[in-house]
Amino acid sequence: MSYFDETQLNLDKEEPIILGIESSCDETAAAVIKGRKILSDEIASSATVQAKFGGVVPEIASRAHTDEVEKVVLRAVKNAGITLQDIDAIAVTYGAGLLGALLVGVSFAKALAYALKKPLIAVNHIRGHISAAYLDSASLKPPFVTLLASGGHTAVLYSETEAQFEILGATLDDAAGEAFDKVARVLGLQYPGGPNIGRLALEGQPTVAMPKMFKGSGGYNFTYSGLKTAVINYCHTKDQKGEPYSKADVAASFQCAAVDVLVKKTIGAAEEKGVKTITVGGGVAANDYLRTSLAKECKKRGFTLVLPEKRYCTDNAAMIAAEGLVQYRLGNFADMSLTAKASIPLAATLVTPQSKRRKVD
Repeated sequence: MSYFDETQLNLDKEEPIILGIESSCDETAAAVIKGRKILSDEIASSATVQAKFGGVVPEIASRAHTDEVEKVVLRAVKNAGITLQDIDAIAVTYGAGLLGALLVGVSFAKALAYALKKPLIAVNHIRGHISAAYLDSASLKPPFVTLLASGGHTAVLYSETEAQFEILGATLDDAAGEAFDKVARVLGLQYPGGPNIGRLALEGQPTVAMPKMFKGSGGYNFTYSGLKTAVINYCHTKDQKGEPYSKADVAASFQCAAVDVLVKKTIGAAEEKGVKTITVGGGVAANDYLRTSLAKECKKRGFTLVLPEKRYCTDNAAMIAAEGLVQYRLGNFADMSLTAKASIPLAATLVTPQSKRRKVD
């Protein structure tokens, strides 16, 4: 027997209302969308507390989620001007991320879906980053190329349909966001590293020689371990010799090396695939240098760039709701056996026995 009322299910509804819940790291988030329109977007972050430890402490994050999840969800529903019964489906991040943190969101979403008799949608966090672009452009339709750059993943993707994408290339080691955080620690900057490196880089010049990752080779793959090591070696060598150096110049040089290759390979992929639209997702997409560089190249080469607002590039629930909308229209629903997973394949979409999955042409 289904836990939700299948007689009330309308997969062809023009603007279904989706509640999204996100708890994969240090932010408890809930958002409500109606079609592609964001009705509300609420976030409670423990980043200030985490900064004291130089990064995210999983146990502290899990406790913060437990304290905040109900309050954040109810606030999102209230601010959306709807009731819980108005919701057509509940989408929740089930992976990838911190296992304890994910379990809080998944457990709450399951309980809420069961109590309301509403469909539950399991969302891959990374697919959520891709779907954030749909919230920025009401007319966006595949095919398009996506640059995904986050703390855990860096990849260039080709979306043929809303439900299917091809991984053209990915990082072979560290993700771009991970490299930003590690370099920030070397430079004595607080967590989160990405924004702090961006601010420091504005004060410097890219005058420090950095390795060019897969320049002219490697297809659309990336590697950041060598770049990270180059920064560490440069700073340590200067410190050991007692030689002064500009941390701002190091930050600017690292940022250029890390970002320029992302822009170059994304443009190259779009040209090869013959698409006219490029989208961007993931926390690194909030970096001003990346946003400016990619916009400049897209304008020069005639591409349409869909670049979500910064708040929808970092972890948020609106993007989870946006991917939930994609899965809702496919009729892909989870059952009450859903559980959190710390690691899942980049392209994974959970299909369970509860699914009413449609075939995609």
